Amino acid sequence: MLKTEGNPGGLPIDVLDGLRRQLAANRAQFYFDSRAVRSTATTARAHGVTSVIWNWWRQGMMGGAKAHYDGIKAFSETDFTEDLKSIAVPTLVLHGGDDQIVPVADSAPLSAKLLKNGTLKFTKDCRTASARPMPVS
Repeated sequence: MLKTEGNPGGLPIDVLDGLRRQLAANRAQFYFDSRAVRSTATTARAHGVTSVIWNWWRQGMMGGAKAHYDGIKAFSETDFTEDLKSIAVPTLVLHGGDDQIVPVADSAPLSAKLLKNGTLKFTKDCRTASARPMPVS
């Protein structure tokens, strides 16, 4: 996910460092904000599903702070190119069309292309980490 010479469409390191700073400063707020970005919170409340937001927050708070901090580095700075090339079994790659963290064009399509037997599917109004699509207004 990191912007490099080999991945020019990735995110600059300062964006990822910003996520780490936010997480370290106030983990509870980080998990609430990361779920409630853009119109998600407004849309969820309008449809009576604030429980989805709070469930995301609860799941985030159950994990270890150090693991979450290190996880940002792992998911954003690890190059899985060779790993993906070695997978031969049929593999479904899913990506939310409303992902606000992972650049869609530079992640799922590239992953599916690297797989020997990959199938790519998008969920239009869903974010990558969403347990279910959020209603749209």
